[in-house]
Amino acid sequence: GRHRSMDVREVLNGLLYVLETGCQWRHLPRDLPPRSTVHGYLQRWDWDGTLEAVHHQLYIACREQAGKEASPTAAILDSKLVKAAEKGRRRSTRLVTTQGRRSRGSSTTSSSTRSVCC
Repeated sequence: GRHRSMDVREVLNGLLYVLETGCQWRHLPRDLPPRSTVHGYLQRWDWDGTLEAVHHQLYIACREQAGKEASPTAAILDSKLVKAAEKGRRRSTRLVTTQGRRSRGSSTTSSSTRSVCC
């Protein structure tokens, strides 16, 4: 194949700039690669799983640096997620949290969140 003409570190710097500042792609500074290049790499890394792999490695490194085991031993489960899993369907956590905010009739002191040890 062809040799890469773009410095991947500069592409990553451009991606991190957009994520950190929340700016629009068209406001990417001129000293970084073109927005089409940075966005193209972002789409490619998302498609081939590179972003998830990098996130997983950083997650493990952060946990180990904090003196914790690489994988968590406890999880917080929402009762609606448990009910959805029992019915065999998949639910988005965003949908569950959105529904929870809309429901004004339920008590905020009820224990709908449980800590489960694995």
